[in-house]
Amino acid sequence: MLRPPQVIVATPQVVANDLAEGGFPLATIDLLVFDEAHRAVGDYPYVAIAEANRNGPNARVLAMTASPGGSLARIREVWNHLGIERFEYRTDLSPDVAPYIHGIDVETVEVPVPPEVRDLAIRLRAAAQRQIQVLRSLDLLPSGEVGRRAVLDAGQRLHGAIAGVRASGEPAPQLWRAVTAQAAAMKLLHALELIETQGVDALREFLARQTPGPGQRMTPATRAFLTDPDVEEVQRRLKSVTLEHPKIARAVGIVADELRRNPAARVIVFGQFRDTVDRLVAELERLQDPAVRPARFVGQAAHGEESGLSQKEQIRILDAFRAGTVNCLVATSVAEEGLDIPATDLVVFYEPVPDVIRTIQRRGRTGRARSGRAIVLVAEGTRDVGLHRAASARERRMHDMLEKVQADAESGQGLAPPRPKTVQTTLYPGA
Repeated sequence: MLRPPQVIVATPQVVANDLAEGGFPLATIDLLVFDEAHRAVGDYPYVAIAEANRNGPNARVLAMTASPGGSLARIREVWNHLGIERFEYRTDLSPDVAPYIHGIDVETVEVPVPPEVRDLAIRLRAAAQRQIQVLRSLDLLPSGEVGRRAVLDAGQRLHGAIAGVRASGEPAPQLWRAVTAQAAAMKLLHALELIETQGVDALREFLARQTPGPGQRMTPATRAFLTDPDVEEVQRRLKSVTLEHPKIARAVGIVADELRRNPAARVIVFGQFRDTVDRLVAELERLQDPAVRPARFVGQAAHGEESGLSQKEQIRILDAFRAGTVNCLVATSVAEEGLDIPATDLVVFYEPVPDVIRTIQRRGRTGRARSGRAIVLVAEGTRDVGLHRAASARERRMHDMLEKVQADAESGQGLAPPRPKTVQTTLYPGA
């Protein structure tokens, strides 16, 4: 099949594996096209393919992405890995792009949080602060407000310290105390995120999973988490709380209104967690409305007792989405990129995501073959507000940064040493 002349369309994993086994005739290839070029970082197969090309035939390279990255360092890494010489930046207003762009109407919908849910969040925040204070007392966190990233970084430092101490002896009790506090703080911050942005059921199911099963041992961090007085009170209140996060009803209403108004429409709802995806699918099915035909769309990996979708099942669901027997995908991040998703009229973000690449990829699922809409649900007074604001700011900074990179490239100041016969075109947004 690989005898020239040929046009080969493949996943990068296939090409990289064949290159490693000496079974891919790279020397016969004149042009390499890298779609979603922002993935050319770390150990992603694009890196190995580009390196083999630079060390061998040095075929011409065309690399494209709608979301090159939120920092110069990230773009520089992609640039270096692919051996980019020339950089082209486009927006939806560029003359050679504008004729092919369909508008995307982006709307933010703020959802009020009931007092009962706010009270649960207050208790979980207080419990998290107790563990964070332990880390502060051990000089692992600064004073003032700290977020999940700071706590996560502290954990990485702790595990590095443990690995170093174990080489010479047993870590001191104070170090284990810090590890326990850090792990408990991460559990509490996750629980806080669930109650603020996902819902009561999501928190209830997370707490249920913390209790060890028969024959399993409870870790010190889980014990510290579950025995905190505020967590115990949250669990007691959850037994009598029957209300659900209003985001669920709002998301279901938005989807139902769109599909009833336009029977030929296609909708994707993105959720961060599988529990939320499952709940949304159940609520949409509970409508028993023939106009609303939802399907769960998640990755292949199993999470605990919950199975994922095989590749065949994913393909079957996407075929049904194209045919219209399914008209609403409720999906995790697996649907953001890398799959041939048909034209979509509406994309709903169940929660904002701070990562600029993921935001652009999600939004880019609509406005392709025709105009589309994107709706972001934001729970008032929660971390949703900050995440949404951060995502918008990062996207603005990316625009400014890309304009500077383009200007530098035109003046001969590239991000990497020029290499012969290579070119990158960056199309943004969603082109």
